[in-house]
Amino acid sequence: MADKGRKNGPMRLDRFLAEMGYGTRTQVKDMVKKGRVRVNAEAVKDADRKVNPESDLIEVDRSQVAYARMEYYMLNKPQGVVSATEDRKYPTVVGLIREALRKDLFPVGRLDIDTEGLLLITNDGDLAHNLLSPKKHVDKVYLAHVSGGLPEDAVRRFEEGIKLEDGTMTLPAKLKIQEAAGREKEWQEVLVTIREGKFHQIKRMFEALGCRVEYLKRISMGPLMLDPELKPGEYRPLTPEEEYSIKDCGNRRNRV
Repeated sequence: MADKGRKNGPMRLDRFLAEMGYGTRTQVKDMVKKGRVRVNAEAVKDADRKVNPESDLIEVDRSQVAYARMEYYMLNKPQGVVSATEDRKYPTVVGLIREALRKDLFPVGRLDIDTEGLLLITNDGDLAHNLLSPKKHVDKVYLAHVSGGLPEDAVRRFEEGIKLEDGTMTLPAKLKIQEAAGREKEWQEVLVTIREGKFHQIKRMFEALGCRVEYLKRISMGPLMLDPELKPGEYRPLTPEEEYSIKDCGNRRNRV
């Protein structure tokens, strides 16, 4: 299992400033072109320049950029583990991370204890806030096994939003039937895409249709897809491409 932390060393200036919360790489490049960024007391014009955040003095608008190493891990959460940093009764997702790496890490959002799949583990509070903000409407896709027989209008009802047992309405969601129930199976395999995270939301949505979720696994969050090579309980650092895409997703303007 790949669980090594990010190596020290030089990195691109635009990537560093994006990681430190100064905007997307495009926004950072614009700041550099306008002369707002200095490295070791000299103005720079090249956003591709390599810098070492641990030894170079980097300034934006003549204010030093405080360096805090951000870590990003993709975890395939297993059943029986809670999405928390600590718990008195159950093992936690952070506890699955090697002890030398887990300082200040936390899960972005929560999966129920009996739900498997993709969970982002990080120490980047700004990114977590952006991804979880209801105003961002970040798509989350789940694979579910559903018993009880889906009604014929299930897809339409998901598209319109489901009225839950307490009277609240969900946002419009997507339901795609992957595999119909047959004589040999008592459940149907479906894909569900939601843009919010109400308590036990997917289970409650199917309960409102007279069905029951027998198995649930998150397979994506925004552009981040669960690595099929990761077994339950395994994790790895995000690739540079994955890291960029998930940050770009969190930084996007609110969608209607």
